[in-house]
Parts: sequence; structure tokens; C-alpha cells
Amino acid sequence: MATTVTSIDTQHEDSIHDVQADYYGRLVATASSDRTVRILDTQTNTVVAELRGHAGPVWQVSWAHPKFGRILASCSYDRKVIIWKELSANQFSKIHEYENHDSSVNSVQFAPHEFGLSLAAASSDGTISVLTFKGEQWDNEKIPQAHQIGVNSVSWAPAIAPGSIVSGSASQTPVKRLVSGGCDNLVKIWRYSEQENAWRLEETLDQHTDWVRDVAWAPNIGLPSNTIASCSQDGTVAIWSQDVNSNKWEKRVLPKFPDVVWRVSWSIAGNILAISTGDNKVSLWKENLENEWKCISQLEDEEVSAQ
Repeated sequence: MATTVTSIDTQHEDSIHDVQADYYGRLVATASSDRTVRILDTQTNTVVAELRGHAGPVWQVSWAHPKFGRILASCSYDRKVIIWKELSANQFSKIHEYENHDSSVNSVQFAPHEFGLSLAAASSDGTISVLTFKGEQWDNEKIPQAHQIGVNSVSWAPAIAPGSIVSGSASQTPVKRLVSGGCDNLVKIWRYSEQENAWRLEETLDQHTDWVRDVAWAPNIGLPSNTIASCSQDGTVAIWSQDVNSNKWEKRVLPKFPDVVWRVSWSIAGNILAISTGDNKVSLWKENLENEWKCISQLEDEEVSAQ
């Protein structure tokens, strides 16, 4: 059983929907229904900045790689993506505001730094936007009609090619790929075509019987496979794997959870999966030598909020 190491008063006045640590684990950003983003210092366990700019609940936040500076993106029910940058110690300013969605923006994630300063945003209007900083401005591309009814989550594939440790091909040009989950109960994989300068659907994965709430592409340390986790309103978690020698995606479905599964998140090495559910529980899962996924730890705390 996992235990709580420390608790931090975020000073939020409503539910917290997302918590993300920066690259070094020094700062933590929180997103809340009180329409603010708070920045916490993990060394002092104090709030060092409060970011106001959204007019609705803030669903998710994402840190960019530190090579670009200390940059944070947030998305909200107000249909906006706001990009913030630390211009001086603990002083964050809005550097870009994207308002080209017709409904709530539910998910945002910066791309691997190998692709430049770029992020993806998923919206209830059924589209996915990809914003990229080029020169002195932010360019945007859209994946139209990505999911019927709406898109709930988006996650980038790692830039490191699967199998690069074995094949020694780490220097090959990385390929931009995304995975998304939507209200059509589907998981979709998208690939960027350099020839067409457009995002194209590569694969559709069908397992869930209700909305897909979250998707997460596992980090890759050069092993010869791709791995994606998806979770759903139907209480299930699916783990999808693709061997580099095969284009086929194989699935393993974990034992059904007693409540909606809100979020899935991989460890840095990509070998442990954290799962948060609607009954305020967080569990950790790992694949054993028999290729079976087993729960290795669980946090049960009345103060834990899964959504």
C-alpha cells in the first residue's frame, strides 16, 4: 500500500483536475475549476505563482522542455489554450492565447523537444490543433473531425524510434505521431506526412464501450515496441502494444475497475502505469515476466481526487 509523503495546500477554491511537475521536478503546476493555474515550489511546498487568464475551469496543463525556457500551456472550458512563460523568477506572463476552437479544450500536451516548440490540443468540437512556434509566431494546424462528438485526450509518441538500441538507428529522423481518445469510444493514432504537410489517420483502435477519457503513449528507451494505454468511462483500461516488426496493435485489457477510469500516466521509464479512478483511488501497474499486468501498489486516501 502506498502512503502519502506530504500534502501541499494549493490554495485552490475548487476541484483540481490536473497536476504536472516540470522537467526537473522543482515546480508543479495545478489546474482547477476555480479558473486558475497555481505554480508550487516542491522544495518549500508553497505556492509561488497564480496564473489568471481563463474564464472557465482549467482542465489540463503541460510543461515544455526546459531547452525552450520555463514554458507552460493550459487549456480550459473557455475554448482557449494559453501559453505562459517565466520571464523572471516565479513571474509568469501570457505569451500566446489560442482561441480557434468552438468548444471546450480538454487536453493539451507539448511535443518531444526533438520536434521543436510544439503542442497538441484536443477539443470537444471534435478537432485536434497542433501549435508550433516558428520564427516569431505560433503557426497552427488542425486535424478536422478527429472524433465524433468530441476529443477528450491527446498524447505524443516519443521521438526515439522503437528498437533504436538494438538496431543502432537512433540517428534516424523522428516521426511525428499522436494518439487521441474521444467520445466515439475510439482510440486513434495519427501520423504527420511530410510529403503532404498534413496529419493522416494511421490506425483506429476499438475496445471501449463508452467515452475514452484518457490516452498515454509510453516513453521509449529504445526497446523494439510501441505501447499506449487508454482508459474509459466504462471502467476499463486497455494496453496496446505494437512490435516494430509488425504493424498490428495487440491489446491487453486489465480487470475491470468498479468506477469510471479518469486518467492513465506512465513512469519516466515507461514500465509502470498509474491509473486514477472515480472512487478516489490511484493504483500502480507493472508487466511481469509472464507478460501479465499486475497491480503493485494502491493509494487509498479520502483526500485523493481522481478528477
